[in-house]
Amino acid sequence: MKPNKLSWLILIALSVVWGSSFILMKRGLEAFSSDEVAALRIGMAFIFLAPFLVKHYKIDLKKYWFGLLLMGVFGNLIPAFLFTKAETEISSSLTGMLNALTPMFTIIIGIFWLKLRPGGVQISGIIVGFIGAVALMYFDLNNAPSKSAMYGLLVVAATLCYAISVTGIRKYLTDLNSVTATVWAFSFTGPVALVYLFGFTKFIPHLKTAPIALSSLGYICILGIAGSALSVIAFNVLVKQAGSVFASTCTYLIPVVAICWGLMDYEKINPIQVMSMVVIIFSVYLINRR
Repeated sequence: MKPNKLSWLILIALSVVWGSSFILMKRGLEAFSSDEVAALRIGMAFIFLAPFLVKHYKIDLKKYWFGLLLMGVFGNLIPAFLFTKAETEISSSLTGMLNALTPMFTIIIGIFWLKLRPGGVQISGIIVGFIGAVALMYFDLNNAPSKSAMYGLLVVAATLCYAISVTGIRKYLTDLNSVTATVWAFSFTGPVALVYLFGFTKFIPHLKTAPIALSSLGYICILGIAGSALSVIAFNVLVKQAGSVFASTCTYLIPVVAICWGLMDYEKINPIQVMSMVVIIFSVYLINRR
């Protein structure tokens, strides 16, 4: 399946959107707490996708509910809270670089859950990925190594959640349209996020009193709509047009975009971290080799 010009445009757009999500979280945190940013992100994605239920409401919930729950909770809800909490102490660029660990955990989860049999190359990729992740957190110039490790592990946990979601989709939702699955997954988590946002946080007082509340709210809306709703639909189109192998190259480009935003925002990134990111990307290459 050969990618055309439209496929390349979608790939670049997705990489920019997903790579920019980390700086958007940082901007949202300037006026709101980490919980508020996460809950609003999921809530906005749900509100945007809710009209699609008119077309995608017919579904066998008895068959798909568990897979949809995994996708909604582990693919969106929990990672949203973990990422924003991590970015209260570590840079957006470091968060974006650690996000590249997702393929490594996908292989590990697949070994235990789907009984996959990785080859020596894939196992080498897992080991190399762990080394790169440890180096990324240890050589962070923005914080002490202990703090970087503590909050960096939140990002690692988020990538583990992504891996659980991806594996769950593969096991339970392979015959379900991706747009339908996305709409229903957010239908499970969106109302929960909105109830938490308005019932258990200080979102409204912060919205009224924070000097830059409206601009932060705008960034979070972009994050929810573009980064969590439209991007999933676009990714589905990309997979259908150019195949999953081509679509998976987003994994290589997202950290680069995150680093560029970090540099423009005057975040400290040292050469060792850049090399560590290269090591992680190389591990992704090894893991994806047949």
